[in-house]
Amino acid sequence: MLTLARCVLAALFVVLMSFDHVLCYLTAYVMFTIAAITDYYDGKIAREQNLVTNFGKLLDPIADKILMVAGFIMLMRVPDLFIPGWTVVAILAREFLITGARSLAASEGVVLPANIYGKAKTAIQMTYVFVILAIVILLRIAFALAPLRERLPVAPETLMTGLEYLSLVGIIFVAAYTIYSGVQFTWANWTALKLHQM
Repeated sequence: MLTLARCVLAALFVVLMSFDHVLCYLTAYVMFTIAAITDYYDGKIAREQNLVTNFGKLLDPIADKILMVAGFIMLMRVPDLFIPGWTVVAILAREFLITGARSLAASEGVVLPANIYGKAKTAIQMTYVFVILAIVILLRIAFALAPLRERLPVAPETLMTGLEYLSLVGIIFVAAYTIYSGVQFTWANWTALKLHQM
C-alpha cells in the first residue's frame, strides 16, 4: 500500500509542479517529502514483519523510478533552474535499461533486487530534488516579501545565477552517479542476466 501510495503522490507532484506558483511548488514539495518517507518505511516494515515478497522487490524500485522521473522532468520546467535535457535523458536511459534487465531476469524466474549502489543512487537523486526545490521556494518567498528581500546579503540576480549553476553542477553529478550505479548493477548481475552468453 505504501509503495502504491508513492505512485499516487508522484502523480499529485506532477500536477502541482505544472503550475509556476510558489504555493503549488510548496505543496508539491510536501507531496514529494511524504512519498520519500513511504520509500523508507515500506522497506523497513517489510523487513521487520518478514513481508518481503517478489512483488515488493519488483514494484518498489519501479515506484522509486516513477517518483524520480517525475521529479527531474518537472524540475526542468522551473524557469529558475538550468537542467540540460541530456542529463535527464541519461538518467532515464539508465532507469529504463535496468528495468528492462529486471524484466528479462523475471521472465526466467530470477528477481534482481536493488543493490547498495542503487539505493545510494535513489538517495542522491531525492536529495537533489529536496535541496534544489527547497532553494527555489525559499528564494521566491524572499523575493515576494519586501522585508526579506531588503535583507538579502547579495542582489537577487546574483542569487538566481548561483541557483542556476548549483542546479547544473548538481544534476551533472546526479547523472554521473546514476550511470555509475547502472554499471555496477550490470556487473553484479552479469551472470544472472546471461550477458556472457550473448
